[in-house]
Amino acid sequence: MIVNKRIGLLVLMRESMGALVLLAAWDFAVVVLYQLFHQEWMEIPGLPLSLIGSAIALFMNVRNNSAYARWWEGRTLWGAVTNNSRSFGRQVVTILGGRKDLVRAMAAYPHALRQALGEIDASEDIARLLPSEMAQRIHGWVNQPNGILLELGRGVTEESTRLGIDGALHGQIDRILSDLANAQGGLERIRKTPLPIQYSAVPRVLANVFCIVLPISAVQTLGWLTPLGSSLVGVLFVVLDKMGGDLQEPFRASPHALPMATMARGIETDLLQSIGDAPLPPIPVKNGIQL
Repeated sequence: MIVNKRIGLLVLMRESMGALVLLAAWDFAVVVLYQLFHQEWMEIPGLPLSLIGSAIALFMNVRNNSAYARWWEGRTLWGAVTNNSRSFGRQVVTILGGRKDLVRAMAAYPHALRQALGEIDASEDIARLLPSEMAQRIHGWVNQPNGILLELGRGVTEESTRLGIDGALHGQIDRILSDLANAQGGLERIRKTPLPIQYSAVPRVLANVFCIVLPISAVQTLGWLTPLGSSLVGVLFVVLDKMGGDLQEPFRASPHALPMATMARGIETDLLQSIGDAPLPPIPVKNGIQL
């Protein structure tokens, strides 16, 4: 996730530069054809095009709102993972006698979750934290985060039986694992259910068509200034489309994705400190981007 505003603007312009160069080249070609070669077929009325542009902008705004809702829901669900992980660690320390293997397994859980969501290799973090016996039992699982939750549930049941903890208190701890499973299910829903094609692809196609037709309409009024005016409007549509495209996939490896590695390291730090283990340092910001 971009945390430096100046860097963010540079990243946005760099990622959009290819489309902007093509737009400027097309605008220049149109103005040369019209001004020097007097192509009459370019005399398209401006009013219909302005109405079409307004409609496309409204459509893209709806798409962008939907994309941001996905991004923000993902961040909210990661907040639930953070809070419930901390609560579980506290309950293990204060009620279950501070079993370190359970706390360390919970510290491995967010790393396994970010690996499953973003197709990111977090195997080193998982191997470093997850107790070897648990790792062997869930080896080969398609859904490793769910396997870790299952192992945590078994450990809680074993320790509750050994300590003679009553069912109500046991159920309170198990409810935390259920809340984690619910948050994980919400994250998986976002991961496995992309925006409909009408939202993800159609706005880009319409914006590109509009940017192609725009200079043909504007050249009658702007003349040699057409590349400047048309490119400014084109920038708006290109950036609007790119914003929606960046936000609709909050878990993919990009500067605009959620900082899952940072959040997982934060959970790990809180849990390891609760059992007296030394945590790794926080993940630093690199080039204005938080991983």
